[in-house]
Amino acid sequence: MNAVSSGRFKLGLIIHEGQLTYKDKGFESVCDLGVWWQEETKTPLVLGLNAIRRNLPPEVLKESDELLEASIRYALEHREEALTFAMKYSGGLSRALADRFVGMYVNGLTQSLSAQGRKGLDLLYARGIKTGLLPATARVEFVRG
Repeated sequence: MNAVSSGRFKLGLIIHEGQLTYKDKGFESVCDLGVWWQEETKTPLVLGLNAIRRNLPPEVLKESDELLEASIRYALEHREEALTFAMKYSGGLSRALADRFVGMYVNGLTQSLSAQGRKGLDLLYARGIKTGLLPATARVEFVRG
């Protein structure tokens, strides 16, 4: 947003907490990519994943998946404690706004990617390959079936 404000760029992609604060900073939305993707594909736009090397032993993959899932479950079950921790990285957001932001990204879909989420990723990769932005060999594999 700083680069757009300074005139260096005419527009930009707003991510992270900027999704909640851009209007307060005098910006307006040209296109919400999440809404556009949902209308275009009828699938959610998955914004991030945890990645792990494919060639690790299966038991390491399984344990990593279980630990990540347990961590997310803990955060969901102890939201106030998790939010207090997250406030260290909130970039000056109020607690209420940080709570709203965390709710956007730490939820049931974070804990377990739905079939629709997987379909959305498949479509995103297919489009990336078709446009040449991804190599033809690009693929997403899941630790948990």
